[in-house]
Amino acid sequence: MYQDKVVLCGANSYEEKYYLNPDFDRLPDHVKDELKIMCVLYVNDVGGILTLVFEEDGELCFEVTSEDFDPTFDDIGSHLKIKQIQREKQDLLEALQLYYRVFFLGEEIE
Repeated sequence: MYQDKVVLCGANSYEEKYYLNPDFDRLPDHVKDELKIMCVLYVNDVGGILTLVFEEDGELCFEVTSEDFDPTFDDIGSHLKIKQIQREKQDLLEALQLYYRVFFLGEEIE
């Protein structure tokens, strides 16, 4: 069904917008809320654009971009914030990967 990267959600500090891929509307509301809070707080803290994407193998990755020569983007803070999120939200991120592998990639889990 899915061959390439699939965007789960993202937030943009330049346009002050949040996006959740409609393919993930079936996620529980509390999960969608947690994703929104996590992404919006990230871009509020460090700037730029944060996108959570599933790789072809089902791994959930953080992709960060910023406008060229953006003096407000905190590159070092970005790396630190992602590590913090990965540590604090480990259970959520692992559950999302499992959800994607089962419902989108059709893998059977023992």
